[in-house]
Amino acid sequence: MRVTIDGSQIRSESDIHDALSRKLDFGPYYGRNLDALWDRLSADVERPVELIWEHSEASKAALGIEVFERFSSVLIRVMDQDESFGLDERFTVRFE
Repeated sequence: MRVTIDGSQIRSESDIHDALSRKLDFGPYYGRNLDALWDRLSADVERPVELIWEHSEASKAALGIEVFERFSSVLIRVMDQDESFGLDERFTVRFE
């Protein structure tokens, strides 16, 4: 599954959670924090997933580098975990 989020529409942490939850169908009990994001992405989302974060520089400017890097770090960590497990069907992320 290919999932695209539009970074020009992401101006807050809530916007990121909304976009990912909607696109990846996290359900009504999603905790909307980084731990919950990790839990959903690392264990609950069916693979393969190719996440493309378009206009990521716009998100970074709106959120600030620290917040953007906290979220991007979780996404990259999920991708790295799938790779380290040697999964054929993986989660991948690309920042454009």
